[in-house]
Amino acid sequence: MNTTPMTQSSTIPFTRYQIMVVVILAITQFTVILDFMIMSPLGDILMKSMHLIPSEFGLAVSAYAFSAGISGFLTAGFSDRFDRKKLLLFFYVGFIIGTVLCGIAHTYWFLVSARIITGLFGGVIGSISMAIIADLFALQQRGRVMGYVQMAFGASQVLGIPIGLYIATGWGWEMPFLMVAALGVLTAVVIGFYLRPINEHLRVKSEKSAFAHLWHTLAQRNYRIGFMATALLSVGGFMMMPFGSAFAINNLQVTEQQLPLLFMVSGLSTLVIMPFVGRFSDKVDKYKLFVIASLWLMVMCVWYTNLSVTPLWIVVVLNVLLMAGVTSRMIPSSALTSAVPELKDRGAFMSINASLQQLAGGIAAALAGKIVVQQTNFSPLEHYDVVGYVVVVFSILGLFFMYRVDRVVKRGIALKNTKAPL
Repeated sequence: MNTTPMTQSSTIPFTRYQIMVVVILAITQFTVILDFMIMSPLGDILMKSMHLIPSEFGLAVSAYAFSAGISGFLTAGFSDRFDRKKLLLFFYVGFIIGTVLCGIAHTYWFLVSARIITGLFGGVIGSISMAIIADLFALQQRGRVMGYVQMAFGASQVLGIPIGLYIATGWGWEMPFLMVAALGVLTAVVIGFYLRPINEHLRVKSEKSAFAHLWHTLAQRNYRIGFMATALLSVGGFMMMPFGSAFAINNLQVTEQQLPLLFMVSGLSTLVIMPFVGRFSDKVDKYKLFVIASLWLMVMCVWYTNLSVTPLWIVVVLNVLLMAGVTSRMIPSSALTSAVPELKDRGAFMSINASLQQLAGGIAAALAGKIVVQQTNFSPLEHYDVVGYVVVVFSILGLFFMYRVDRVVKRGIALKNTKAPL
């Protein structure tokens, strides 16, 4: 279904089936991201219910990220050997089981184990979805697809925090996990009945050994450029997130009652921004859009991390502007990176790429934790501005590596055009 590359300015309309695929993948991503995001608002309730100290809760959160990262490497060698629909269903069912286990956990180590299981399965779903997008959609369509699918991030922010808190307060912290699992079951049924087999890549000859296929993917110079770009963008993107709430409350003087509103407005803004940026990125040069978004993000990071006590409406506006930079950078970079691998390596590439994204996010959170200092639980965060400067440094490095990704993609398109029959 992936057609011969066209000029950047061309716009290819979606078929009815492609629209359905976008909806299925968006809902799938929504449940996976919601499962991850919902841990944050449950922190206080969970710690009191299980008598956890902050470091124990931190381990429960990071257990998902690191197991998801490891899972991607373990499955990379096998990911191009199966129908992508079957692969998606297998890991999605495993994710649902892990989420149910989270909902019935009543001891700390049971919860940590459940989060590890959820991460092992859930961490691979994003890479499988990316491979499906690259298989079924031309490059000139992928900006719009990424915009719609990645709306799941904004939707989970809007729904995950306020609804998760409401449900947990009324029925216990276990219920949000069980509700995510219930939505996951319905989504799995839709995938099973409506998604067609995706097996075109199986016709392309590949290495016999799964390890050989993994090594072949890692050994490709162009692929390593894509991996490095993803890792740098992830480190920069995840550094501010872990302490965002603490900074808003302790430095900007946003109250705990106002915090859900802040997250909800920011999430709603991404639901508007992402489809627009997705459509726009299919009409202009994706790297140029990435550069503009990166420069915007750098300015907003430095501005935001140097704020002191600020009125709520200004904090809300600045958060929206900050999220605009994050999302506008995410969409063109994801679309470009999806065009790097060849068809026979696409699943392995996406699995490794997703693993590096998860691991880089975990490293970013740990690095931010080493930079930020708080004297007491109620005192302002110190050195959060340094985090903003570090994000700028990683963003500059990301510009360089994404430029190299852009060169790789354009060389590939030019080579295909020269080989295309007249």
